[in-house]
Amino acid sequence: MTVKTSLFSKRVVLGALAFAWLILLCVQSDLTLLLKDYGLFTFLGIFGAIFANATGAGGGVVFVPFFNHLNFAPQAIVATSFGIQCCGMTAGAITWYLHATSEHARDPQWQVLGRGLAVVTPAALCGIWLAQYGGNAIPALSLLRGNLDHLHLGFGIFSIVLALAIYGSVALLNRTVTLTALSQADVFWLPVVGFVGGLITAWLSVGVGELVAVYLIIRGFNVTMSIALAVILSAVSVWAAIGFHLSVTQAVVWQVVLFAGAGAVLGGVIAKYLVLAFSPKHLKIFFGTWVLVLGVSGLPVY
Repeated sequence: MTVKTSLFSKRVVLGALAFAWLILLCVQSDLTLLLKDYGLFTFLGIFGAIFANATGAGGGVVFVPFFNHLNFAPQAIVATSFGIQCCGMTAGAITWYLHATSEHARDPQWQVLGRGLAVVTPAALCGIWLAQYGGNAIPALSLLRGNLDHLHLGFGIFSIVLALAIYGSVALLNRTVTLTALSQADVFWLPVVGFVGGLITAWLSVGVGELVAVYLIIRGFNVTMSIALAVILSAVSVWAAIGFHLSVTQAVVWQVVLFAGAGAVLGGVIAKYLVLAFSPKHLKIFFGTWVLVLGVSGLPVY
């Protein structure tokens, strides 16, 4: 795929998304009141998607604590976060895919992208669907999931552990040689990481992209490729997860998704340029620090 074709494809997709958003906006009954009450969520979507698509982290890292502070119901937090990410992570995934196919089509370090997704995606989806549809039938999963009223506690603990893992991986970014192929061990462990990440993602709307990105970076794969793979995986995962909330919980706050989702599309496109402008080391330090701050803020205060 040439650079010119890549740019044309991206513009067509973004144009279609913008057109669909305008139609949704125009059919709203009281547009002025809607803009007043929910318009500022656009900036939340932009920020969350830039962060998510520039680091491989799902947008839930931003949306979950924000919605928790707004006293959203726990299921509404997860469902609405998934809805926004369906917009932002999709835009980011398309942007990263076009970048990979136009700029790195012959780069050996990027050949892992396709096979890595093929190996990890089925396991991640199985984890998501098992947690969503099998949680009540399997006692062990119900015990792990716990009470959704403690969503913020689970998110805080997970974020702190993730931040520590990211800090630990920073020292590995100075390696001059990066891996260009998955080993047999990777073929075994990536589905394990994806499955566990899928379980966490179903409960917290964040998890699988971060875990896979950290695993690949620690193993020694190209950092930018690892982020691209994590973003594409997260996009597939949130689309797989949103069906449960459309049909079962019906907890999506669509007014928030309408505006935050639009901002997330813009943020998803911008994120790639942030990654390419800064060094992976500085990017990961920022990523780890931000996740740590959000994790600590998610812990209950007694």
